[in-house]
Amino acid sequence: MTFKAGVGKSDFEALRKSNNYYVDKTEFIYELVEETDNQVSLFTRPRRFGKTLMMSMLANFFSIRKENKSIFEGLRITAHIEFCEKWMNQYPVLFITFKDAEAEEFGVAYDKLKNSIADVCKSIPELGEKSAANPADVQIFERLMFNEASDAEVQSSLKTIMRMMHMVYGKKVILLIDEYDVPLANASEKGTKTNQYYSAMLDVLKGIMSTALKDNEYLEFAVITGCLRIAKESIFTGTNNFASYSVLDEDFSEYFGFSEDEVEEILTVADRNDKADVIKEWYDGYVFGNHSVYCPWDVMNYMSALKKRPDAKPKNYWKFTSHNGILLSFVERADFDVTGKFETLLNGGTITQSISDELTYDTLHISEDHLWSVLLMTGYVTKSDPDDVGETVALKIPNREIASIFEDTVIVYFKDTADTSELRNLINALWEGDEIQASRRISDLLWYTISYNDYHEDYYHAFLAGIFVGRGYHVESNKEKGLGRPDILLKDKKNHRAIIIEAKRSSRESDMDQDCDEAIDQIIAEKYAEGLYGYTQVFCYGISFFQKQARVKKLHR
Repeated sequence: MTFKAGVGKSDFEALRKSNNYYVDKTEFIYELVEETDNQVSLFTRPRRFGKTLMMSMLANFFSIRKENKSIFEGLRITAHIEFCEKWMNQYPVLFITFKDAEAEEFGVAYDKLKNSIADVCKSIPELGEKSAANPADVQIFERLMFNEASDAEVQSSLKTIMRMMHMVYGKKVILLIDEYDVPLANASEKGTKTNQYYSAMLDVLKGIMSTALKDNEYLEFAVITGCLRIAKESIFTGTNNFASYSVLDEDFSEYFGFSEDEVEEILTVADRNDKADVIKEWYDGYVFGNHSVYCPWDVMNYMSALKKRPDAKPKNYWKFTSHNGILLSFVERADFDVTGKFETLLNGGTITQSISDELTYDTLHISEDHLWSVLLMTGYVTKSDPDDVGETVALKIPNREIASIFEDTVIVYFKDTADTSELRNLINALWEGDEIQASRRISDLLWYTISYNDYHEDYYHAFLAGIFVGRGYHVESNKEKGLGRPDILLKDKKNHRAIIIEAKRSSRESDMDQDCDEAIDQIIAEKYAEGLYGYTQVFCYGISFFQKQARVKKLHR
């Protein structure tokens, strides 16, 4: 078959009818209905792990307003013949997403939430036209459709629509709510210190959820998705027969994300098995329950790129789908000593942490454990062992893609928060030829930042270059000078002076002096200073690094 990668398509019907490659997850439907007895099932996963496509699949399978046997043809669910006869396109379905209900202030976000409800009403206008519907409900339905409903009517809107569906179709309603926690996540981030925005949005969502889910005689069952499980007492108060499945739970753990076998099949169909290792390095490594999975968004984006450009390099697709403020909230907290843990993770290690999968957005930052829990639930870290269970688990960064997000965030933080006077003193020491002061200043800066790449030379090189660029200098890095390429060439044209730096990583602290001497010998042998015509002062330095220590030596002419 010809491989066709559908990037960004979350509409199941459109995906199937356009003949895009689809990783068959339809067995989820059978397991959800036949192997559980949940009135409400909540599935929390990081962004871009197929939650919306899964919900669209459910809507297309169950909706009595559709006839979708053809788009499920050949998929695993059709092997359950009696089940499909009983359930496929046999129930009224109310499918709503809260993903767009975010804004800088509550009023705008609330309006967007009401727009989402209005869009649902517009998609089923026949409810207001059917004589079976209660006339009073029809009037509320029309107000919801035209954004004229009262706050109380908005909070009971889903139950009103479900009651009308039940009256019209004579069956209980399957309720699907996608991205249920987006409004609260946004309110938590954008809210003021008094958090009135969050409180107001919580009140709205609690009203919508409680009327739709608690003792609702028109509800067959509900499926809800989001990134975090909000504590039951916060939003799902009184909801009966409630089940939650997070990244820590084994049940349903294979249905969100791609397994190793599924990725191998994709590569075989696309005839790109040569990219198996690079896809694994960049996009694998997430552990949900006891399954190791790839991020489907990344895999399909890269497969699409490979189809257009056979030599396409992997890149970070995930970072553009969500902000990385949660990482900064770690580094910025002076009362959380997480620098060492960040360094361990960035250098490929693991940390052990207490984890909870039941949180509230307004209390995410009250403890370090909560913040690590959020990083786990949102995909920035993952379990290092699929068999690890319990409240205390070993965590790691899942793959190269997420590691690059950590690195970028740390670098930005360092540039934004480094002590200006400390940086100025370092630059002055180098221009003055003060080896002792330069050594001390660089060591101090290293001590208060986060190191990664296991202290490789590339890290130290980027560290130094970042210091100079942050102070407004133009830095030439590894450019041809003399017979070779110095690590860093810094030019001060206004004052006709320049700095040449050759950096070395020492294996032991006792080697630092010798490595500085070797760096200086390299500057001399490769004639790095030649060609700098018009510069009356050229300072040449050998700098050696061992972990968070720096030794600076100057070439004495």
